[in-house]
Amino acid sequence: MIRFDNVVKKFGDHVVLDELDFTVDRGEKVTLIGPSGSGKTTILRLLMTLEKMTEGDILVDGVSLNQKEKSLREVRKRIGMVFQQFNLFPNMDVLSNITEAPVHVLGQSRGEARTRGNELLEMVGLSDKAHAHPSQLSGGQQQRVAIARCLAMNPEVMLLDEVTSALDPELVDDVLSVLRDIATSTDITMLIVTHEMRFAREVSDRVMMFDAGRIAETGPPAQIFEDPHSDRTRAFLKAVL
Repeated sequence: MIRFDNVVKKFGDHVVLDELDFTVDRGEKVTLIGPSGSGKTTILRLLMTLEKMTEGDILVDGVSLNQKEKSLREVRKRIGMVFQQFNLFPNMDVLSNITEAPVHVLGQSRGEARTRGNELLEMVGLSDKAHAHPSQLSGGQQQRVAIARCLAMNPEVMLLDEVTSALDPELVDDVLSVLRDIATSTDITMLIVTHEMRFAREVSDRVMMFDAGRIAETGPPAQIFEDPHSDRTRAFLKAVL
């Protein structure tokens, strides 16, 4: 579903991704771990076309992201991203935040979008908050709305960028519980950047350890967390676990 082919990303002279090669199968849940600044978030931003690669190519279901803007629109519709900050529209209620893009981008009727929006709010445990505004919600509730908004676009690929890092510790579990349900009950391809190692172990088919823009190690969660082969992985896990 996703293929990085010799991808280089530079900011000025600083190399963030260094000739990166990897693939993600359709429906696979892959978690990216590693220290801050190792290139994990840049990978997600390249997939969302929020950044342009310096060299190489990225393909989503065989379609290159090295195209003109107009050609990228159809690819972009197939990818959803949930950010660290919730990015909800403060002037809209919760249900409108979820339904606006399906109506204007996917062409759904307002009734269809609202029905689906209410179903998603029930799924994330917020069916009683449909008419609240973001300022009336906790950070964890806002992030669950952001997850519902992402799912409302029926993405084939879901990108999660440190979605709990801005939350108070007691709010993290509710968000991770929603994401566990999505990971186990859907065939959405998921690429996850997180420092929540227990969550990474529970939901991932594969874990990739990044360091300095390269993959230091990749493997199933049991191998990465119980018997890492790389000294860099061992040092990182010792520091964070």
